[in-house]
Amino acid sequence: MLRVSAIAEQAGVPTSSLCCEGFLGQAKTTSVGLGYPNLALATVPGHVDVQTADELRANVLGTTVDHVVRNLTGEIAAAQATADPDPQDIVFEGGFEEVNRLFLENGWSDGLPIVPPTKEKIAEFLAFTDLPPDHAIGKLLPDNRMATVWNVAVNGVMAGCRPEYMPILVALAEAMSDPQYGVEHSGNTPGAETLIVLNGPLIKQLGFNYEQGALRDGFQPNTSIGRFWRLYLRNVAGFLLHQNDKGTFGNTWRVVMAENEDSLAKMKWPTIGADMGAPAGESAVTISRFTGGNVIVSVFGDNAEKLLPYLGNALATHSGWEVIFTVGMATGTYRPLLVLSPLIAETIAKTMTKQDVQNWLFENARMPAHLFEKYLWGWTNLVPGKRTLNDWVRLGKIPKAFAGNDPNRLVPVVTKPEHIMIAVSGDPLRSNCYLFVHNGMLGFPTTKTVKLPRAWRTKLRAAQA
Repeated sequence: MLRVSAIAEQAGVPTSSLCCEGFLGQAKTTSVGLGYPNLALATVPGHVDVQTADELRANVLGTTVDHVVRNLTGEIAAAQATADPDPQDIVFEGGFEEVNRLFLENGWSDGLPIVPPTKEKIAEFLAFTDLPPDHAIGKLLPDNRMATVWNVAVNGVMAGCRPEYMPILVALAEAMSDPQYGVEHSGNTPGAETLIVLNGPLIKQLGFNYEQGALRDGFQPNTSIGRFWRLYLRNVAGFLLHQNDKGTFGNTWRVVMAENEDSLAKMKWPTIGADMGAPAGESAVTISRFTGGNVIVSVFGDNAEKLLPYLGNALATHSGWEVIFTVGMATGTYRPLLVLSPLIAETIAKTMTKQDVQNWLFENARMPAHLFEKYLWGWTNLVPGKRTLNDWVRLGKIPKAFAGNDPNRLVPVVTKPEHIMIAVSGDPLRSNCYLFVHNGMLGFPTTKTVKLPRAWRTKLRAAQA
């Protein structure tokens, strides 16, 4: 909404943006990033989702209309955005505790101690990229601040990364600034968090955990790079709690998930990176935002026929309101991720390819049509119009698999089999799996190849000596 208002203001058309009371802080902060720190806001008291028609009418007539009239006819108070310091300015000198106090007070920290980003430490990171420090990677919303090699290194130091992780950090900044990913949605109310999936030789070269305890902190590359992501969202993109990060609950960062490529090679299954188009033999990062996840415990059976029904049931039952990204808000953008332990994946792979598994899940991981429609417009107000699935089929928007007259018919939770992402990681001798529920176009899967510097192996040996 505010981006539209900024465009109108740029064209010389005065605006007054309607904003629910709980989003005023987010709106004010976002307007600064748009270059219009004094965008006029009209308050809608409370939250419209839980107001009766009479309550909403009273609030709009009693408050909102007055604000709109004032904004469009009166003088708007002048405001000026605070300029960032020069990237290489030394903003403070002091000891470890003093630096951490300064960073915490200024909102540059996640609340945990950070490694002070001295110029000497930053230089160590810059040695692991051939790009110049001022290289512009891309502009990040909502603050419209430029992602650069320099500020990637700064936040990498702060997060506790090692210098040799720098090529991965640059690739992550490239993915974050890719419009396909949609970083501007990182502060939306479901509080979805990004998962980073790593593929390629760097998994072993840098010592990532991809076996027991995958997705848990405890290994420096998995943990510190996951923390880097959240710090970079805070310090460069500009997402701050109680301002423009409006996750109702939210989570902390997710550690990097590295796939078990030995198991994948044994099964002749492609990696997530390969599924997303990454070149064979090269390392790649894939980012995607998930609203939540749940373990699928003790998957039991000695063949695919016995194992898949439990996995399909989990996919169907844990996909809830997110099906608005299957049909409605952003049709065809739902990308749930099923993480199989190597034990389960290898048992299934005796008779099925990854594509076979995706096809099976598409046909069998289904929910009743009447329940699907409740998620679209019965229990939520996210998809207006109250169109049935049949309406969407008739309009040619979704496959015929969703058509039918029986409200109890079973329909898919994705529009295509390949939209079910499948990864292999975790304890190789355990029968548990994991399901991540996807946030659709509000954090769409995006893959970037990791570009290594010249003399990579020489530099890596020196760093690990």
